[in-house]
Amino acid sequence: MLNAKNGVVELPDGRMDYVRFGSGKKTMLLIPGLSESLQSVRGTALPMALSFRQLAGRFTVYMPGRRRDLPAHFSIREMASDTAAAMEALGIGSACVLGVSQGGMIAQHLALDHPEKVERLVLAVTMGRQNPTVDAAVRGWMAMAGKGDYRSLMVDTAERSYSPRRKKAMRAASALLAAVRKPKDFSRFLTQAEACLGHDVYDRLGEIRCPVLVIGGTEDQVVSGEASRELAAAIPGAELYMYEGLSHAAFDEAGDFFERAAAFFTAG
Repeated sequence: MLNAKNGVVELPDGRMDYVRFGSGKKTMLLIPGLSESLQSVRGTALPMALSFRQLAGRFTVYMPGRRRDLPAHFSIREMASDTAAAMEALGIGSACVLGVSQGGMIAQHLALDHPEKVERLVLAVTMGRQNPTVDAAVRGWMAMAGKGDYRSLMVDTAERSYSPRRKKAMRAASALLAAVRKPKDFSRFLTQAEACLGHDVYDRLGEIRCPVLVIGGTEDQVVSGEASRELAAAIPGAELYMYEGLSHAAFDEAGDFFERAAAFFTAG
């Protein structure tokens, strides 16, 4: 049932790693967030399949990364263009698309610029335009990355992302992870972080025509809970679900998160 596979797809201007798992009739595209810049999807098919095994029976899931040699000053829109090209190369005509955090920003551009590729859309803990919360978070992380301070970057991410009941444990886990898995350099992270700060499609959100579910956390300390409410209000007919008391890692903390997304994808 897991049917896990690691792969590389050729793009017009580069190569992109992806993983595929599951054997369901429906195709799901799961676009990860900024963490992809620090831990590539390359070679992770089996652990991803095990982590998301509740999806494997109902969907064939593709998780694309970003292109391997990511140019400096590469925009979210260009990342979405790469994602569309990867779908073409993989023979994916259209899919149910779940975008988490920065993945949700990419998913917005995908739905706007390539609407034929998006059947239904879930935008999780993400935003349509800048706000003071995301500006402070991302600029702080870029400063830490610029100094090569991976421990502070990981600990601050955990601090901002988890609810009080999980924060202490995740701080410790993040500090330990930082001690054993430091990136060779932070150029990929800095490029993707800069792209987050340039993301703004707020004035175009009314053009999205596919069914949309927006999921947020009321206490999101990365993009803000208000960003999710704003997204849902700007997209015609969008549904909104807010996890009370959860922050940016609502997708990890809420036990029903992926089931909620799957139910939305199979409702139509």
